[in-house]
Amino acid sequence: MATGQAPLGFWWLTLLGLAAFVHLVTQVEGARSAAWLALFGGTGYFALALSWIIEPFLIDVARHGWMAPFAVVFLSFGLALFWAVAGGLAARLPHGPARVLGFAGILAAVELARGYVLTGFPWALIGHVWIDTPMAQVAALIGPSGLTLLTVVAVALLVAFRWRGAGAGAVLLAAGLAFGMARLAEPEPAARGVTLRLVQPNADQRVKWNPDVARVLFDRQLAFTALAPQPDLVIWPETAVPYLLEDNPGVGQAIATAAAGSPVVTGVQRYDGVQAWNSLAVIGTGGTTLATYDKHHLVPFGEYMPFGELLYDLFGLRAFAARQGNGYVAGPGPQVIDLGGRLGRFAPLICYEAVFPQDLRGLPVRADWILQITNDAWFGTLTGPYQHLAQARFRAIEQGLPLVRVANTGISGVIDARGRVVSVLPRGIASYLDAGLPGAMAERPYARWGEVPVLVLLAGLGAWVLMRARQRSA
Repeated sequence: MATGQAPLGFWWLTLLGLAAFVHLVTQVEGARSAAWLALFGGTGYFALALSWIIEPFLIDVARHGWMAPFAVVFLSFGLALFWAVAGGLAARLPHGPARVLGFAGILAAVELARGYVLTGFPWALIGHVWIDTPMAQVAALIGPSGLTLLTVVAVALLVAFRWRGAGAGAVLLAAGLAFGMARLAEPEPAARGVTLRLVQPNADQRVKWNPDVARVLFDRQLAFTALAPQPDLVIWPETAVPYLLEDNPGVGQAIATAAAGSPVVTGVQRYDGVQAWNSLAVIGTGGTTLATYDKHHLVPFGEYMPFGELLYDLFGLRAFAARQGNGYVAGPGPQVIDLGGRLGRFAPLICYEAVFPQDLRGLPVRADWILQITNDAWFGTLTGPYQHLAQARFRAIEQGLPLVRVANTGISGVIDARGRVVSVLPRGIASYLDAGLPGAMAERPYARWGEVPVLVLLAGLGAWVLMRARQRSA
């Protein structure tokens, strides 16, 4: 199942593995046995799909390397607990189609829940395997969780009804493909007529904050920014500025001078006393900060300690509280920044925020485009950056908006409103890319209604399963 995830994209193997998994879990006797089987099946899936999770612990092997195996084991088992719940609940249904389709529906439901529970972690959803196929366009209607439901149900029909079910599942998938092909064939929206410069410094995370290296990287970004012809907007990646703008006014001035009148969007860190934010800043003429955005969907255990504030309030434990200087403070929420003129309004996302479709649905107004700045050096070189990019592409499909992605080590690029990468800087090089900003499409149904259509489909499937179960037991 995991080989369907980027960068392999073997979605057909996902379908085969998923069919075997559904068959095994729904044939075993007893809720406990089904739950255990689903738990270990899910653990295997997540261990392979999320194998990149060891990479952050290898940045400083001497200090953190010993934790890498525990990270894989605990994360994989933790996420697989959702699948165990699905297996255990489905086993309470009578054998036959009701149990098989019931398991499919519950599995899709817990995968949806996985994106919300405890701040959520919707990485490696089953529906993500379709990103390089026309089927991905269905996310404009029902999002990635809806794609997960469609995929699992199509496979479950085969398991439940054999050849008749195979035909029904094939029709379901064919309908999704037909919709996707039709959407891809729609006329291209008019481009905005602006040129963006994406700056990729390629900073090795192991030495990124070494003072001497930091200066070299900063100068590299200035040099890329100053090259002629000057674009309409320059974009640097997450935490690209190694200095505090509020304490070093000359830094903003140096950036503005290199940009020669063009605004620069860059990742910065902000401090107020002991509190810190992972932020994005728009730097204008003279080095003035025109706008800021503070990351609000932080990485648990990476950027803050869960329940750290509660522990401080209840017991006075400072070691985990962000407002005591231990981790970042979350920003106020989703935001839109208006650059005016042809550049229009963009929705900022910082790194991890791009994996959450609900964050873009929380915008106060609709943006003209989406910007993700990120430091993918944390995600290694084999799978993490490619999966991160794939999820960002889904955000473009869901919203019908172009997405610009600027990453420290890559992959940087421009994604159109259908999720296609139209301009790209490969991973692992120091360079820049001048690219046009594609146009936006009309607001997509998923952007308007969110998970409501998926919940309706799940409710309908649940009603059918219960009716079938009662008929079987009567």
